[in-house]
Amino acid sequence: MEEMEEELKCPVCGSFYREPIILPCSHNLCQACARNILVQTPESESPQSRRASGSGVSDYDYLDLDKMSLYSEADSGYGSYGGFASAPTTPCQKSPNGVRVFPPAMPPPATHLSPALAPVPRNSCITCPQCHRSLILDDRGLRGFPKNRVLEGVIDRYQQSKAAALKCQLCEKAPKEATVMCEQCDVFYCDPCRLRCHPPRGPLAKHRLVPPAQGRVSRRLSPRKVSTCTDHELENHSMYCVQCKMPVCYQCLEEGKHSSHEVKALGAMWKLHKSQLSQALNGLSDRAKEAKEFLVQLRNMVQQIQENSVEFEACLVAQCDALIDALNRRKAQLLARVNKEHEHKLKVVRDQISHCTVKLRQTTGLMEYCLEVIKENDPSGFLQISDALIRRVHLTEDQWGKGTLTPRMTTDFDLSLDNSPLLQSIHQLDFVQMKASSPVPATPILQLEECCTHNNSATLSWKQPPLSTVPAEGYILELDDGNGGQFREVYVGKETMCTVDGLHFNSTYNARIKAFNKTGVSQYSKTLVLQTSEVAWFAFDPGSAHSDIIFSNDNLTVTCSSYDDRVVLGKTGFSKGVHYWELTVDRYDNHPDPAFGVARIDVMKDVMLGKDDKAWAITEGGIAKGATIGVLLDLNRKTLTFFINDEQQGPIAFENVEGLFFPAVSLNRNVQVTLHTGLPVPDFYSSRASIA
Repeated sequence: MEEMEEELKCPVCGSFYREPIILPCSHNLCQACARNILVQTPESESPQSRRASGSGVSDYDYLDLDKMSLYSEADSGYGSYGGFASAPTTPCQKSPNGVRVFPPAMPPPATHLSPALAPVPRNSCITCPQCHRSLILDDRGLRGFPKNRVLEGVIDRYQQSKAAALKCQLCEKAPKEATVMCEQCDVFYCDPCRLRCHPPRGPLAKHRLVPPAQGRVSRRLSPRKVSTCTDHELENHSMYCVQCKMPVCYQCLEEGKHSSHEVKALGAMWKLHKSQLSQALNGLSDRAKEAKEFLVQLRNMVQQIQENSVEFEACLVAQCDALIDALNRRKAQLLARVNKEHEHKLKVVRDQISHCTVKLRQTTGLMEYCLEVIKENDPSGFLQISDALIRRVHLTEDQWGKGTLTPRMTTDFDLSLDNSPLLQSIHQLDFVQMKASSPVPATPILQLEECCTHNNSATLSWKQPPLSTVPAEGYILELDDGNGGQFREVYVGKETMCTVDGLHFNSTYNARIKAFNKTGVSQYSKTLVLQTSEVAWFAFDPGSAHSDIIFSNDNLTVTCSSYDDRVVLGKTGFSKGVHYWELTVDRYDNHPDPAFGVARIDVMKDVMLGKDDKAWAITEGGIAKGATIGVLLDLNRKTLTFFINDEQQGPIAFENVEGLFFPAVSLNRNVQVTLHTGLPVPDFYSSRASIA
């Protein structure tokens, strides 16, 4: 069980968890440690100000924040996390186990309450030290996070199993080893203290005395605690919300927070998730067994390499001794080459042993932790962590996939010495061939005539050289970040053509390709420079539009078959740069209320644009038949501006616009509009931006 110990330690303090709480990202923190890493955000980042500004992101909406962050980085083809704009610039520290944590922006105010119960400062933000995801706390503070009672139980059992012999609880100075435990008194006694304090007569004669080990077990099997709802502390969990993946009480259902969600019985979901975790562990257990056998194979390879090396050296020395005088200097050179190959093989195998040992230790620790969690009899506590554990088990099993349990080096020394030349040719003596078991593939060739860019996408094609005889098992395509930064892998597979979407507009990318097989990887191809479009060309997207929307003119013109407002989005999303497009009003009957602007991908499609918190739009101000509405989205300055017939509608309409946005329109059957794209940014705005 020693491998499991890292699973039981807080990433901040490095000690065993004390009063652990579960963050929305499924990681755990001590309650005191969570308070220590709180930072206070400006008023503009508070939940109230965020709601007032129209962002509508809930206090604990981790998933939406993550999607925004991921989509906003989709332009470069990679995902990363940048944290809050208001996050402190104080350098991060390292906890005892190496995880980086952010210190509080200022010392906590003096209080007479315990750290866990002291009030949380207003507008506090907490960042998970493991995945670095952040969120702003609501009025409940840390009390809004559920406590991980399952983890507390596992830690308690682990510490008891690691503890030394049980000591008497009544010895005044040096406690002696306990010999019995009274189940009624719940006290451990040594023999002298038992005779003095617990005589076998009178009322105490009816008490049951058991061995200390049995008493420790009986303590572990105490009745489980009844979990209470974090929102309604007086109510017990009775159901499980399938959509939110959390236990709920009947009051949560009555208040409507989960009224439209699918809920199931707590006990049934407890058993189901235990069964799923057990099944996932079976697969991981097989992988761990294979890994142990693989380690044995690698250790045997070390011995075999040693033996083969000794045998080869002896053969080489015997051949060289026949040519003593002429071969002495050459012999040293040849031996050096053999020793170099020897060390190389050992290094490769030992590195693989070290890597596999670390991975196996982590896998074993996770398995033991999961087995301990399965022993828990607290359904709600178990369900709070079961989904995350199941994902971790599957992810760990995938890491033991193809190629992980295959030796990277052979044990044979494929060298051959030719000693047949005459003595006068002795100084040209060399190994006839020093070959690998199979050579690496040749460097791929980029087919320039088939490589192209369109909007913010790039398509690349490549092939093996015509005279190449070594087959390639796959290819690795790499692109930089569009700013001359480091290369990153964007494709790994067997295909010889790949399209990379989500690049930056008006950016220059460098691309290169290499091939690989079991022996290794080839050299990189020549670098290809790709230029993405300066402006975006796109149409409306029928796939994400409401079913009442009617498309025409190659999806550039839309109207509606309903009298109610319906929403349609553009096909291209923007997260960086400055973008401008226009819409002309072709039909405008009976004073409808069309809306023009931008929206997130999950905006409501059956209400007017801007009625929910996922859209920003203009709905009035001179819109009529024949009018031209311009939309200017400047994600560099985080602003949204509208124009009608080339006249700006007031100052900047919206500020602090961040994330991934799609062009959007809402209309009914009385309106028809046409989209115009590929337009440059208005000259006056470009000059103003350059001055700023």
